[in-house]
Amino acid sequence: MTKIEKIVLSYSGGLDTSIILKWLQETYGCEVVTFTADLGQGEELEPARAKAEMAGVKDIRIVDLREEFVRDFVFPMLRANALYEGQYLLGTSIARPLIARHLVGIAREVGADAVAHGATGKGNDQIRFELAVNALDPSIKVIAPWRQWNIRSRLQLLEYAEKHRIPVPSDKHGEAPFSTDANLLHTSTEGKILENPAEVAPDHVYQRTVDPVDAPDTPEIITIGFERGDPVSVNGKAMTPAALLTELNGLGGRHGVGRLDLVENRFIGMKSRGIYETPGGTILLAAHRGIESITLDRAAAHLKDEIMPRYAEMIYNGFWFAPEREMLQALIDHSQAFVSGEVTLRLYKGSASVISRASPCSLYSADLVTFEESTIAFDHHDAEGFIRLNGLRLRSWAARNGR
Repeated sequence: MTKIEKIVLSYSGGLDTSIILKWLQETYGCEVVTFTADLGQGEELEPARAKAEMAGVKDIRIVDLREEFVRDFVFPMLRANALYEGQYLLGTSIARPLIARHLVGIAREVGADAVAHGATGKGNDQIRFELAVNALDPSIKVIAPWRQWNIRSRLQLLEYAEKHRIPVPSDKHGEAPFSTDANLLHTSTEGKILENPAEVAPDHVYQRTVDPVDAPDTPEIITIGFERGDPVSVNGKAMTPAALLTELNGLGGRHGVGRLDLVENRFIGMKSRGIYETPGGTILLAAHRGIESITLDRAAAHLKDEIMPRYAEMIYNGFWFAPEREMLQALIDHSQAFVSGEVTLRLYKGSASVISRASPCSLYSADLVTFEESTIAFDHHDAEGFIRLNGLRLRSWAARNGR
């Protein structure tokens, strides 16, 4: 085994990383620095600090990354209207490159020669973390305990925890826990009963949204302001990126917006089922498409829709820092120069529906499309030539085929 002098561990304080912390200390016999990214998971932060202190960690880093997360990662992704496999808003995927960037930064600061993560050998996160480190600093070694140790199940994790007196929440003892991830954009839940896609997810899986059936019977109307493709206000109140997403999470959660029960295709080659809750992100996607509908040229909008699946797949597969993602981002950002204005939505029983949109940069002309008399000259006879030219190849094809 390569001699390691110091390790920076991406540490949540949960079952996996608490055990990994102890395992790293025993296996490598070196100092471990813990890094916990505050991405909006809230009450998990101080317990993580306490557990790290209990484990003898001297250098504990808890860094508030909420504004950076939303401003530099979530918003650029939303400019693309990114959805993986047409549904997933990439809440876990988009957080990993940010965590990796700070892991590398701390490793450089403290002189560590390795970073470590708690992602399993079956999942996507190991790929996302490690591809990001490859792109940011290839000299840093990455340690992935799930690919190195002899622990093969959650039950064995619990046995290891009991042997080493690592605290485990009482409701998790004796059975494999749900695997969860939470940040300002979403909450995801996997494992246990969810591993059978034929089983209905139990109500207690959902953490930040009410059941749409139980949501208020009265719709709520909200207005979101945009500047150059980014949301900047809610109901006329200017907000920072993190504050804005937090506000929309509360509004959407109250109305049951943003629930998704998804079977997805992991990059590594297997299917997995997860429950996702993305209330604020779901509202923003609808609103952004609403403002783009009146501010983007048709061909530009269609081009964005064509490249979106490829862009979303890059993020899902861990290529945020790859040159091709940066190239597409430049194209997407260029398209947003005139995507400014306001969108009004109705939140009701799990839906976020656009009901009006307005922009000083609008390409929409009521005078041009009206069925009434127009002040804009439009010769209806022009459509005849347009149709004849577009039908030329179809007439040739029909003649060849004997039609």
